[in-house]
Amino acid sequence: MKWSDALLAGLVLGLAACGQAQETQPLLPPESMTRDPEVPPPVEVPAAVESTRQDILGFTKRGSLSGLARFAEGNEGFVSNLEGTPHREFWDLLRRTGIDPNLKLKALFDQPVGRRDVDGETWYIWPDLAAKDPGDLIPEKLSFQDRKRLRDLIGEDGVNRIRQGEAYPGMRTAIAEDGRWVYFVLGLDGEE
Repeated sequence: MKWSDALLAGLVLGLAACGQAQETQPLLPPESMTRDPEVPPPVEVPAAVESTRQDILGFTKRGSLSGLARFAEGNEGFVSNLEGTPHREFWDLLRRTGIDPNLKLKALFDQPVGRRDVDGETWYIWPDLAAKDPGDLIPEKLSFQDRKRLRDLIGEDGVNRIRQGEAYPGMRTAIAEDGRWVYFVLGLDGEE
């Protein structure tokens, strides 16, 4: 037998042995990668929350920033921005820069709702992902569907911010259990 034939035979036997080793000890991904995290049941909102949601949607359907601002002002402590700019003025500025608050609110209310306890009261938050703790928003802890939604809502930069321990950095709105509209923030830098 030539040395090249012997080398070839040795390689074939070695590859066969490797194949047998893989058959006896298959490599499996961790369980967390093979099953989808459990999807929580939908959150039911109280009548007062749904009533406020419908009131807000009424203003958004009419495209009325003035009506929306008056409604917001009627809710004690409502926040639309952290600079203290009046709601109507702030939302008008957003509209002139290409961000229509009415359309954004409609889009938010099309998302699932989440629930979070804040200072002794329950808030209903859209989208539901904004109600989660930062540690629970890490994509690997979410269902595949929620991972995609998270990326669609806040982009890769937002996901990186969450990985650094920040809270949900995107647009969101909340209504307290008594029907008080708490906030509508866009999640822009400085608007968290």
